[in-house]
Amino acid sequence: MPTSTLRHAISPGIVGPMISLREAAQRLDIPLEMAKRHGLPARMEEAELERMREHPPQWLAQSLANRKAGARPVWVELRCDVCGRTESVRPKKWWPEFTYVTCEEHSRDELPSPGALYRQEVEGIGSRFVGIADVTA
Repeated sequence: MPTSTLRHAISPGIVGPMISLREAAQRLDIPLEMAKRHGLPARMEEAELERMREHPPQWLAQSLANRKAGARPVWVELRCDVCGRTESVRPKKWWPEFTYVTCEEHSRDELPSPGALYRQEVEGIGSRFVGIADVTA
């Protein structure tokens, strides 16, 4: 995930990179709601996030320890199979297994022909994507 280019003055003459609460939640692999509930600030220094990853508070260590192998991930990165545009989002339980993901503005003709009985299109994936599921039966 790209680092935010915003900078914040730490003290006179010294600046450090800052990241948003959403980006911090993504890097910690926790829901945004959990980050807010445990008081993570709206903007934090990358160094502070790294310290948190190296020495997690009890709530974060417990959350990571409770993860089940093979469970649905907290965040997924959507990548358009046509242009490569990306977006990190929380996956939804109702999403089928997508064969392709594409931006809304692309024509379906830009994707390979369906190798299945029919093609299911799911709109509203992330902020601008359409999920394509090739269904064989």
